Amino acid sequence: MGQMDKAEQDREKGKGLPQAFLQRMKAMLGEEYEAFMEAIGEGRCQALRLNPLKLREGGKTARQVLGEVADPEPEKVPWADHGYYYTEAARPGRHPYHQAGLYYIQEPSAMMPAELLEPRPGERILDLCAAPGGKSTQIAGKMEGKGFLLCNEIHPARAKILSENIERLGIRNACVSNEEPKRLAEVFPEYFDRILVDAPCSGEGMFRKNQEACGEWSPENVDMCAARQDQILDCAGKMLRPGGRLVYSTCTFSWEENEGSIDRFLAGHPEYRILPVSREGLGLTGCDGLCGKEGEKGLHLEGIVRMWPQRIKGEGHFAAVLEKNGTWPEGYRKAPACGVAKGIPLKELGEYMAFCQENLRVPEAFLRGEGCYMGYGENLYLVPGDMPSMRGLRILRAGLHVGERKKNRFEPSHALALALSPADVAHTWDLPFTSSEGEVLSGGTADSRELVAAYLRGQTFPAEGEKGWYLVCVDGFSLGWGKLAGGIMKNHYPRGLRIQTSEKF
Repeated sequence: MGQMDKAEQDREKGKGLPQAFLQRMKAMLGEEYEAFMEAIGEGRCQALRLNPLKLREGGKTARQVLGEVADPEPEKVPWADHGYYYTEAARPGRHPYHQAGLYYIQEPSAMMPAELLEPRPGERILDLCAAPGGKSTQIAGKMEGKGFLLCNEIHPARAKILSENIERLGIRNACVSNEEPKRLAEVFPEYFDRILVDAPCSGEGMFRKNQEACGEWSPENVDMCAARQDQILDCAGKMLRPGGRLVYSTCTFSWEENEGSIDRFLAGHPEYRILPVSREGLGLTGCDGLCGKEGEKGLHLEGIVRMWPQRIKGEGHFAAVLEKNGTWPEGYRKAPACGVAKGIPLKELGEYMAFCQENLRVPEAFLRGEGCYMGYGENLYLVPGDMPSMRGLRILRAGLHVGERKKNRFEPSHALALALSPADVAHTWDLPFTSSEGEVLSGGTADSRELVAAYLRGQTFPAEGEKGWYLVCVDGFSLGWGKLAGGIMKNHYPRGLRIQTSEKF
């Protein structure tokens, strides 16, 4: 068979991609079009981001964790503090460290916008289009448990997934809402220090990762997405305080949804300006905006980043950093329109106080530390200090769910277990998975990996010790609760999270 001519090669590379999209990209990229087509025809890059909230107090170093789940010498994602690539042979999603919240599996380019946001401990931050939670958990890691993080998602099913990921990574200071941006803008005018808008888009940058996105694409859908992005950005603009930072990002290539969205926003919001991005400092050399013929027309925005798959190891992504003019008086904290959340007095939480006194090494850290307690039916939440009242809003998670107040007793939540470390509790039961050198251990007569799998399947196991609640851990990282009585550790791993296979890790 003879070699394919150039036209046949182009058709083969673009197989399954919309022709209108390919024509537009060819006009946009010019001489880079061939390199772009080669890149999207290759396998996608895979990466994970370590969770600093867990590794700070956990039983292993970052290098040991990476050696177990990815590679002993993993390649760093240049633009993300805790991001690392892994090969297709690695399966980090099937490792118990994943259930323990030690990392979040995330497309490498998607790690860039949260880095541009530059979150800081103690701030008020909004992730407006937050599901499934990659960027929210990245922001939370940089906030170090201090401040208030509102993670919003308009679609209920996706908001539930977002809430589950916030829980899995042991985040204490985040609230998950399921609201329209317009409603939040009414409640939080000029309230947040930083806002991330990772806007819903036509998803062109994910075509090689998600084939379904190809079938949903059309020029009309691009225009519809751009109009929706204008509405979302307008709402976000109203919620940022003077002097605050807003990052807008998408995973698409179209000018209408990227530079066009920023152009239209700035035209209607003269109080905003674009901030320059230090691409070299972030390892984003070459991600400097439009290229080819498309770069000759329209806006040349210095403060924007475009990630091209032919230039970096990742999918297509766009981001722009904006700042709102004005200053914020030092020490000033604007009260939300809805008022501040009023907590439950500790004297009314007798069963919970008794649980803390019996099971936590320093109960005062929880009972009289930052934040206050809110009740939603039987459920008790520890909410961030100075958290706004959420009355009238659809809330899935109001801070850290610590457990349920039952009749004459308190039952701790899975979220509380994942937010604690062995140093926090009176009783722990560690299930060894690897040695300190990374070698697989054997636990007596049963393989240690099977012991971990058995716990995650919801099985009980024999144990001796003081009766009561135990924080069950894997290699020093919390997995969930167990309750010891009569020589048996009763399993309190949530039914909905239990693995459904007898296969060993």
